[in-house]
Amino acid sequence: MQAAVLRGTQNGYDLVLKQSASLDQILVDLKTLLENLKIDPQAQEATKVSLDVLTEDRILTVEERQQIEQLVGQYPRFEIHKIAANVMTIADAVQMKERENVHLLSRVIRNGQEVDMTGDVLFLGTIHEGGKLQTTGNIFSMGNVAGILQAGYPDDESKLVMGNLKTAQQIRIAEQFDIIDPDDLEASVQTVAYVNDLHVLSYGNLNQLKKINPKLYNQIGGI
Repeated sequence: MQAAVLRGTQNGYDLVLKQSASLDQILVDLKTLLENLKIDPQAQEATKVSLDVLTEDRILTVEERQQIEQLVGQYPRFEIHKIAANVMTIADAVQMKERENVHLLSRVIRNGQEVDMTGDVLFLGTIHEGGKLQTTGNIFSMGNVAGILQAGYPDDESKLVMGNLKTAQQIRIAEQFDIIDPDDLEASVQTVAYVNDLHVLSYGNLNQLKKINPKLYNQIGGI
């Protein structure tokens, strides 16, 4: 299996680095790939090739990113547009908060309590069973949720709830809701709850966000 794979898209090229491969193998295969493209007789040397580097569910360290950038930098025809993973870290979420009007909420919401907010919310606290967080925008949950999350209140079905939803009591988006069965969801911070075209609350993964909600995908920088 090749550890570095180039694929064409409507917007340019994706360079996929396989998460199962070691960094050493990625660098070897990436160098081979770039060398082959360098000597391709059909390639136009004057044309810059912009690469979106996709690392699947692997989060690169600063040193690993530098090694990849330095290798690509040895080939003047290529440049890295961005390096992105399917995984959203707390650091990603905090950066998103800094770029956009996202409200940070870090508190305990107890049984019987309801917190109402306006706009997108980055939640880092705890919601006990019977507690509820409700907002007009999206909810990005990085906290511990055993209660209710409601996005898009009262009737905006375009909003999402993202995070580990396995332990939640209930998810609501606009007027659609789902009582969570823990056996139906994985314990993953990559879960995305959304309302589909049939107006039914559904679940996907963060790596499907571009398809689920292209506007939000572009808004947060194409995670």
